[in-house]
Amino acid sequence: MNGLIMAGQLLLGLSLLVILHELGHFLAARAFGIKVEKFYLFFDAWGFKLFSFKKGDVEYGVGWLPLGGYVKIAGMIDESMDTEQMAQPAQPWEFRSKPAWQRLIVMLGGIIVNVIVGIVIFWMLTFKYGQNYTVNGKLTDGISVGNIGKEIGLKNGDRILAINGNKLIRFEDAISSKVLFDGAQLTILRGNQTLYIAVPDTILNKISKNEKENFISPRYRMASVATVLAPDEKADQQSFFDKLFGRPYEKPQYPAYTAGIKPGDSILAVNGKPITFFDQFKEEISTNKNKKVTINALRKGKEVNFDLTVGKDGTIGIAPNFKMPESAHIDFGFAESLPVGATMAWSTFVDNAKGIGKMITGKLSARNISSPIGIAKVYGSTFDWVKFWTLTGLISMALAFMNLLPIPGLDGGHVVFLLIEMVQRKPVSEKVLEKAQIVGFVILICLMVFAFGNDILKSFGK
Repeated sequence: MNGLIMAGQLLLGLSLLVILHELGHFLAARAFGIKVEKFYLFFDAWGFKLFSFKKGDVEYGVGWLPLGGYVKIAGMIDESMDTEQMAQPAQPWEFRSKPAWQRLIVMLGGIIVNVIVGIVIFWMLTFKYGQNYTVNGKLTDGISVGNIGKEIGLKNGDRILAINGNKLIRFEDAISSKVLFDGAQLTILRGNQTLYIAVPDTILNKISKNEKENFISPRYRMASVATVLAPDEKADQQSFFDKLFGRPYEKPQYPAYTAGIKPGDSILAVNGKPITFFDQFKEEISTNKNKKVTINALRKGKEVNFDLTVGKDGTIGIAPNFKMPESAHIDFGFAESLPVGATMAWSTFVDNAKGIGKMITGKLSARNISSPIGIAKVYGSTFDWVKFWTLTGLISMALAFMNLLPIPGLDGGHVVFLLIEMVQRKPVSEKVLEKAQIVGFVILICLMVFAFGNDILKSFGK
């Protein structure tokens, strides 16, 4: 069921974006009197389709291959590779008969719509829900530092005062793209000492393989145990990929449950070491994998001790209550929300560009490319409208950027050839366009296979 919910959200989000993207091409083409023969969600590869109908001169339908969609524009060399049509004399209502500037607008139509959709989504989310952020000045206990943060010199309890000399107001900015993509200098207060720590511009390559908490997060005080995992809970169910690939399944052990720890217990010490913060507890437990530890706790005003063996994954199967840091909320009016939403959308577009640039220069591993499998996991197994629309807005901007790449077969590839035509004042030969389309198709298939391979390997923990 969880897999179906993830797949359903992905299918809904991508279907909306693909239809709107193709609608951008469709409307631009019709505005210039260019005939559109097909408008399809998904591909009707080898002539197979789920259903179709014809209205006017256009065939509308849904194909069987859920890898995007397309509009077939008369007189254009595209993924259909309709060379027979191109061999006929050009007609006034065909794409190839129109001025280069009109064809350029048609090719940019889908990208423009994706950008507009992304801006509108973030605009409406900002207007409806405003913004929440963690007040950095209220983090009196400082930050909790993961392995990646420790590598660059950060320590538990440090307080971040500024990023590149600019006072840090929102803690979330410390784990945003302005730090993770570009590298930054953090101004740190450690005790009474002010330090300056440089964040390398390659740090995203490490963080992307883990969680952001392995860099930094607010430091949480432990209040009490909130949850103790029991053997009959969902956590011990075999995953979809375990079943699919026939991997051996080991039923997880829950040391805390076996030892008798209960929700409401307050952990005071591990192996005699006092525990105040969650990072202290997590570090003490994780360093004792497969070893026995003694946990001292407070239960209804009385101290109790538990002897248990930490699991091989460095956990004991509990989730604590936290004393959460102070947060702030900002509401925006309808007009005020527009520039805020537009800035969020543009930041996503720029981050995609920076990510591709880092992959090209080797500062970010291409193993971070995800297929629909990885995107579905991000949507999650529970339906949340805010999360759904936020991710759909992010994907809309990512699709706009990806389609702008100068790869034959993508909109950006067509744009490049049109720009060349406008410069040299004559069209690129149809043979060159046909061969480029084939090369682009091969490149896209290879990228798709690579992306799916990445996500399948990740499901094996590799």
